[in-house]
Amino acid sequence: MKILAIVPARGGSKRLPGKNIRSLHGKPLIQRAIESASGVKDISRLIVSTDCLEIADIAAKYGAEVPFIRPKELASDTSSSVDVIKHALQFYEARGECFDYVLVLQPTSPIRNAKHTQKAIELLNDKQADAIVSVCECDHSPLWSNTLPDDMSMDSFIRPELKNVRSQDLPTYFRLNGAIYITKVSRFFEENALLLSSNLYAYVMDGESSVDIDHELDFLLAETILKYKESYE
Repeated sequence: MKILAIVPARGGSKRLPGKNIRSLHGKPLIQRAIESASGVKDISRLIVSTDCLEIADIAAKYGAEVPFIRPKELASDTSSSVDVIKHALQFYEARGECFDYVLVLQPTSPIRNAKHTQKAIELLNDKQADAIVSVCECDHSPLWSNTLPDDMSMDSFIRPELKNVRSQDLPTYFRLNGAIYITKVSRFFEENALLLSSNLYAYVMDGESSVDIDHELDFLLAETILKYKESYE
């Protein structure tokens, strides 16, 4: 089984400029993403797909391959992850190298580590799956969520049968956490998606490891978690 691990890391970010190279507890996010694949069995290549020369230099320093600089048309706010992954796979196909699975590791999941990645691959093998996606429990039940009309009325906001149900008695819901995607390459091209329509299984991660860096508050939370983990290890 050949797996291409891709860390997609473009240079531009409107919410948090330069976030992929920003230091978190002593390491840039891009380094943490690379380390979450380093030494993992079955990964044939570990690459960083970026449009930024600075990110490329840092990625190479920490052991990832940077076989190309991503084209500008794949580095805008509207560029899709699917197109970025296609570009990387087709780059290698054109050079006679094909892969069975693609593994995507976003730099914005800095608490994810190599143990998580290894376990996700083991689950892939155990289930003989075509795809694995990481999830975590929802912090708040979606059953107590809804949209609001323009007048902010909360009539029918919660279904009547749920109004007197204790939170601990509600069913457990899970959400995608964005940390790990593994997809069979042939089906990725067939469905044009990482989340396949069948033979897809969840790899469940804990909430702490599921922090996703999107806002400044997320950085502060991730920093706190890493400091806590370090003090108890």
